[in-house]
Amino acid sequence: MSPHPALPNPGLGTYRLEGETVRNMIHTALKLGYRHIDTAQFYGNEADVGAAIAESDVPRDEIFVTTKVWHDRLQPDDLKASVDESLERLDMDAVDLLLIHWPSPGDEVPMNDYMLALRDVQQAGKTQHIGVSNFTRAQVDQALDILGADTLLTNQIEVHPFLQNRNLVAHCQSHDIAVTAFMPLAVGKVMEDATLQQIAAVHDATPAQIAIAWLNQLEIVTFPSSTKEANLKRNIEALDIILSNEEMAEIATLDRGERIANPSIAPDWDQ
Repeated sequence: MSPHPALPNPGLGTYRLEGETVRNMIHTALKLGYRHIDTAQFYGNEADVGAAIAESDVPRDEIFVTTKVWHDRLQPDDLKASVDESLERLDMDAVDLLLIHWPSPGDEVPMNDYMLALRDVQQAGKTQHIGVSNFTRAQVDQALDILGADTLLTNQIEVHPFLQNRNLVAHCQSHDIAVTAFMPLAVGKVMEDATLQQIAAVHDATPAQIAIAWLNQLEIVTFPSSTKEANLKRNIEALDIILSNEEMAEIATLDRGERIANPSIAPDWDQ
């Protein structure tokens, strides 16, 4: 059961994967039961993602597809053109979720302009849901002021045991905005953590599975990335793991504000 009815969990992250690698991973994931695939203009793999979905035996309407508009395409006309380009690469009439990948650096494009353009794309039937990614609490509030309540499905942000982002998570959830977590395994660092290793041993699981189970219990949807079938299978099985209150409290102590995705275009974080 997903923490959010509209968002299948876990999803499949495709960042840094292209060509046969990403196509084979998607085929394997769909075979295992994944129904949520996350891509972006910036990933350069929309055509591969679309081809893999088209080749699959799973009907398109059973797969939840997310893509994202890159920060250099936020001028309203350009945003709309970029979405048409994404759909052409994906070979789809519409995606299930369209996100603003990063808020406009330094507010070069006013948020009012690109959020209204995002809504226009939704009203044109090119995406079922809209949302944001890497938005701060203040930016979430600004976006809601522009579009109104109950308009944004999600804020996709970095969350893992070492960057728990509690204030932002709580703020989004208080506005009925689902939190979707990228880099849930902290690019593999969870595997090396002694606390997660100890909890994993109790559950006959891996530290990665514990991190996914932890997010699931916090009602956060995630999409770990792996090209290995065994790991893809374990990531789904992680959702069956129930952590005790004591284990959840132990993981809470691991937060050290370790932000991995912090490019020069990032906003001033207000966590």
